[in-house]
Amino acid sequence: MSAEVDPLSQSVVIRSLRRFREKYFPSSGKGGEDEADLDSSEETSQLGLLDILPVDLQFMIMTFLSPVDICRLGASSRYWRAMVRDPLLWRFFLLRDMPTWTSIDHMTMPQLESLDAPLIKDGDSEDDTETTAKPDYMAEYLRACPSCRQRWLPSRPTYQILTSFLQSLVPATEPRFAMFGPGMEQLDVSLVTTLMHSPHILPVSGTPHRQINGIGSGISYVYKERHKFNILTLYSTNRAERERAKMQKQYLSDKLFICEGNDSVGRPVYSPAPQLQQVCEVVNGFIYVANAEPWRDERASELPQIQAVLRNVRDSAPRPLLVLSCISTEEPPSLVSSSTSKTGRIYCIDMARRLGLSQLDNPWMVQDTVAETLSGLLDGISWLLRCSGVNV
Repeated sequence: MSAEVDPLSQSVVIRSLRRFREKYFPSSGKGGEDEADLDSSEETSQLGLLDILPVDLQFMIMTFLSPVDICRLGASSRYWRAMVRDPLLWRFFLLRDMPTWTSIDHMTMPQLESLDAPLIKDGDSEDDTETTAKPDYMAEYLRACPSCRQRWLPSRPTYQILTSFLQSLVPATEPRFAMFGPGMEQLDVSLVTTLMHSPHILPVSGTPHRQINGIGSGISYVYKERHKFNILTLYSTNRAERERAKMQKQYLSDKLFICEGNDSVGRPVYSPAPQLQQVCEVVNGFIYVANAEPWRDERASELPQIQAVLRNVRDSAPRPLLVLSCISTEEPPSLVSSSTSKTGRIYCIDMARRLGLSQLDNPWMVQDTVAETLSGLLDGISWLLRCSGVNV
């Protein structure tokens, strides 16, 4: 996770598990885990080899298990059912695994403020831990982890499968999406150029005739050889101005938005330029390309500009927002600076927090993407099509 959330010490988790173990097996003694006492106690007469291991070894084993395997372990006995539900255990897993997640959305975003809840310190008494309310980190983890949320998705009833098949026989309107954001212009590798020259990932099906004054008609692509969709690319400036600003390291004003001033707390307020307003009236969703490279310039204008676009839609139906958290290339691990992140990018959960996406009423998703290889793009497109009513 980001540097703003302190990592959880393994010793704190082990101490919490040990307290539970001592309550479950009172004969093990308060001063520590005496294996001879455990073996001779009545409670341990039917325990397996894993059950009588020291707590630190049990914890080490659980760190190598997947979340699903830990849940299965909890179903093996009453002891493990209680052991694997230790709040600090799952808080440890949250802090450890969140940086490896490649996507997050409005339904699965963990409550990051719960990570600031009081912890069990070495000087705390046992009574203090009894009265301290702990968030359900296990539920937070299982809801947010990409592999877990896919596994727990309910299967569709038979009638819905039949309905989807019948709907696939009826020609559907080609959805249109507007793509904008600093990641389209600041990265050394152009996501748009790579997309147009990657027919093995998203074949180009042509250029439709539905023109928008000052914008064009966009480019149509085919997803999984049968779902067509259109992307309108919206740049803040023309190419010559962008190249000149990059060489001179200057900041260019965004021609897509008009600054209306500041609100009561000093945040900028934007409205879309006339040509962008026309786009907002006809598109089915938005793709925001964010610069996820650790050395990027953070600008307070990003969330207000996203809000300005989402407000200017043709009706009251909320439009989905796909945020491509994009970097130019995937650097080898040996070249990644340990002072920034383990993957050389801003984590997708940090990106959602920095953009303030939790303040939006619209469905949103953040997807890690690499401009050079388009890694992660198809997962984001699949989510965007589903939110737009396409049966992917």
